[in-house]
Amino acid sequence: MYFCRCEVEIIAKKLYLRPMRIVDEIEIKIKESEAGALFFVTDFANGGNDVFISRLLSEFAEQGVLCRLAKGVYYKPVMTKFGVLMPDVQEIVKAIARRDNAQVLPTGETAANLLGLSTQVPMNYVYLTSGSARKIMVGKKTVTFKRCVPKNFACQNEFLAVLIQAMKAIGQERLTDGHCVVIKGLLMKHLPIESLDADMKNAPLWVRRMVYNIIKEIGV
Repeated sequence: MYFCRCEVEIIAKKLYLRPMRIVDEIEIKIKESEAGALFFVTDFANGGNDVFISRLLSEFAEQGVLCRLAKGVYYKPVMTKFGVLMPDVQEIVKAIARRDNAQVLPTGETAANLLGLSTQVPMNYVYLTSGSARKIMVGKKTVTFKRCVPKNFACQNEFLAVLIQAMKAIGQERLTDGHCVVIKGLLMKHLPIESLDADMKNAPLWVRRMVYNIIKEIGV
């Protein structure tokens, strides 16, 4: 096993748990998972045993079986000749959203970078969320979740929601012909969009006009 069962048994007995079955189940799940898989304390905790599970996953991290990403968040390491490969930020964000049953939406430079409207890789990834506000560190990068009002998630189409955020981040005055070429390519890839008219009502007027003008050029 990965660590001393005696210690685990002592902790588990204090919490009135059946220790070895829980340890075995978690070990099996980790072994059978793909490298890079994310794990949360809440994936295993039930019936008030989250303290025990948190200690258990912490022990796995000390043994190198898992890596600790943030409080209550762990991942199975991907080993390369350059060292441990960190999980993709987008995958981490999606996993946290699933765990919290929350909506998330990239905003600012994060949204622009995801769509190829900015070549600058952000060190601080920012996402709007319907869940709890928080910050987590992914290596040297910061992932910030900003709690916002529900109207920010009014778009039915995920691509349009991100596009609106990206264009707002760039700003009307800073939007170049190069940006428009990229936006045109993105729209050609995603059109037709059934919720286009409804979703565009959530965009600033200048964004709405620009998107419709580009669509007119495409001829859809």
